[in-house]
Amino acid sequence: MRVVVLALMSGLVLAGCDPAELVDSTLKRTAHSVVFPVVNIDMPAEPARLATKCILEAASQEELQLLARDVGVEAGTATKATIRQIAVRPAAQACFAASGVPPVVG
Repeated sequence: MRVVVLALMSGLVLAGCDPAELVDSTLKRTAHSVVFPVVNIDMPAEPARLATKCILEAASQEELQLLARDVGVEAGTATKATIRQIAVRPAAQACFAASGVPPVVG
């Protein structure tokens, strides 16, 4: 019974969402699952979570799609390079500063 109620509630919530927002949200969640483990290598979980959020906010739609393609596999050198390129951008660095995350040195 609970499953049915949750499914119905989920359907109602999704029905009220903008499809573009839903796709963007799903894309960011997928990219998060790729970026966070890479960032978490160099910093503890909470700063890594905040840094990942900043990186995803600074990424373009095309970059998010590129990052999301690595879901389920360990990030390779190209993915790590993409994450680093985004992390050194002024927008990401400003977000790091506002979130109390140490800056990435270019």
